[in-house]
Amino acid sequence: MTPLAWIVVMSFAGGLLSVAVAAVFAFAARPQWVPVLISYAIGALLGAAFLEVLPHAIEAAETPAKAAMNVLAGIMIFFVLEKLVLWRHCHDEGCAGHEHQDHGHGHGGHGHDHGRSGLLILVGDTFHNFVDGVLIAAAFVESTPLGIVTALAIIAHEIPQEAGDFLILLHSGYSRTRALVFNLLSSLATLVGGILAYFALSQMESLVPVFLGLAAASMIYVAVADLIPGLHKRTELRATAQQVLLIAAGIASIVFAHPLAERALG
Repeated sequence: MTPLAWIVVMSFAGGLLSVAVAAVFAFAARPQWVPVLISYAIGALLGAAFLEVLPHAIEAAETPAKAAMNVLAGIMIFFVLEKLVLWRHCHDEGCAGHEHQDHGHGHGGHGHDHGRSGLLILVGDTFHNFVDGVLIAAAFVESTPLGIVTALAIIAHEIPQEAGDFLILLHSGYSRTRALVFNLLSSLATLVGGILAYFALSQMESLVPVFLGLAAASMIYVAVADLIPGLHKRTELRATAQQVLLIAAGIASIVFAHPLAERALG
């Protein structure tokens, strides 16, 4: 096959496979488990942000300061984006006098947050998937074996993160079918990134630091601003221990996939 054919096949198959495996994990989870497993999703998000995305963002940027600026700008963008979603919700349904009740309810495990966390995760995941496509294309342009190894490494480290994303979509009030469809649509960004990079690799590579910074910002913002406050609503020792262990498990799942990704991408 030609390099372009390899890029199309591996980008499409990679996105499909990582979402499918994550969906199996998430579909197996009973609805009452989702609020508990959000702790795992937080760990997966933070692990992916700090162990996978940020190191590559710093390497790709001209200086660490520029990489930090990209992340900082991303956090500001996602703050404004979340505000816009809140404003639209208030305009559509009216929430005067209910904001505190709604916000507390959304992360407590019994309701949802009107899709805010889910929307932010989808936006950030799309940036991340686009960059994955660029990386796959760059590797295949270099050589077919390197391209295959790179694609497999990307699939391996995407699976735990996609599982976390899926759980956050369910927690945000998305149905399982909608969560699957949106995750699949987001994964198509890998294919778009791969094809665009094949035809304009130098231009695409120059944008990689920005996209990686935005992807890292979305993961950190959703974990710290949207999800962790909900965990603090349960202060009993058993719940706290469970949360810590599940966050650690989420980070560990990224660490487990990390060596394979590093060998191919580092």
